[in-house]
Amino acid sequence: MHSILGDYFPILVFGIISVVIAGAMLGSSLLFGHQKPYTEKVSAYECGFEAFENARHRFDVRFYLVSILFIIFDLEIAFLFPWAVGLSKIGLFGFLSMVLFLAILTVGFVYEWCKGALEWV
Repeated sequence: MHSILGDYFPILVFGIISVVIAGAMLGSSLLFGHQKPYTEKVSAYECGFEAFENARHRFDVRFYLVSILFIIFDLEIAFLFPWAVGLSKIGLFGFLSMVLFLAILTVGFVYEWCKGALEWV
């Protein structure tokens, strides 16, 4: 008869090894990495304005457009994984449905690209 600890021992060993490796990587990065922050390095880059200012000021709409485009194409990838796994079961109809879905998304992407929504200039 196996004990519960014996059944979970490999998981415990794996957890300990992963914590040791993660700690070694973080520690070596702190010891050997260049820790010289400057104003450009610590400036706001994600949303285009400082994070701790007034929340009611205007911001550039390009950040909104890029985030929406990211969500659209991220969801496209999320739909592709289960489709690829079940492709053998759904047959030709499922394949053609996904081709149509990808074609519609490609037309939208080309439209956004031609309108200049992906350019920062």
